[in-house]
Amino acid sequence: MATTTAQSSLMPSSFYMGAAVGGFSVLVVWGGAALLTTKSHSAAGTKSGRSEDHERSTTSSAGGGAAAYETRKAVDEYLQFHFGSASDLLPYSQGPKGALNFTGRLAALCSKYASSRNDALDVGCAVGGASFELAKTFKQVIGIDYSHAFVEAAQDMQQSGSREYEAALEGDIKATYTATVPQGIHRDRVLFMQGDACALPSALPQFDVVLAANLLCRLPDPMMFITQLPALVRPGGVVVLVSPYSWLAAWTPKKKWFGGHEAQDGTPLRSADAVAKLMLGREFELLHQEDMPFLIREHVRKFQWGCSHACVWRRKKQSHTSDQDVTATISI
Repeated sequence: MATTTAQSSLMPSSFYMGAAVGGFSVLVVWGGAALLTTKSHSAAGTKSGRSEDHERSTTSSAGGGAAAYETRKAVDEYLQFHFGSASDLLPYSQGPKGALNFTGRLAALCSKYASSRNDALDVGCAVGGASFELAKTFKQVIGIDYSHAFVEAAQDMQQSGSREYEAALEGDIKATYTATVPQGIHRDRVLFMQGDACALPSALPQFDVVLAANLLCRLPDPMMFITQLPALVRPGGVVVLVSPYSWLAAWTPKKKWFGGHEAQDGTPLRSADAVAKLMLGREFELLHQEDMPFLIREHVRKFQWGCSHACVWRRKKQSHTSDQDVTATISI
């Protein structure tokens, strides 16, 4: 398949990538340096090729694995989750209003604790909501997701600014809505690509901020992601980890869980404590932590409300930590 370096009209001068038409290799260039080649698929091809899975919801715990995020239903659910208006997502006067605008709150947290706002990496970006929100304050943003269907939807949102999606009302009754990138966002600051959070391209540069939202407990080996963080964040930069710690064997083998089970002596192992120990041992210091609620609509009268644990870690400019110094300081 041919490789192209055609410059997109929506990309700034430091971004180069091939137009996503059909299936071919794309050479992505960041600031003059080649990052990787990736394969692009048409959105229509992705949807039509998986018709038997169209009704599989990402909120179901009955199934799992990466295939759950390649369905049309998954794309539609996440378009509403990331871009749906407050009245579309929660059309009631009562309800958990604080769980709305999840992507905006994520980006605000990143911006608040970043000492510099040149570039950001959104790992597990899904359909791109947080990546676009980051572009409000960061000059360049890369969004990476393992799901081809999610990346195609994010690229579509970047090119068009909006996209229709279906949402369940009741049973087989559905309604069509429109997902829209908020006005005032510089869509040309964002680059989306397919990639594996457990094996990110070695050519990626270092960033001022790395965001990983609701990602850790959906990785087959979350430790592989954690070990890459020092190479991805500039000294003084921050990592924002957000997770509900919803461990399921369908996504993550139990032996790879950070917590959510008992040690051999019967002591409960909590994921937040494990994350703290891992980050402190890799020259990061804890700046902030908070609860980060979110809401995903299943149908017009049923929702998934979750509350992720958000923690902000700054990479130390100088190394002073020894193995004896590593102690967990997170509370839940």
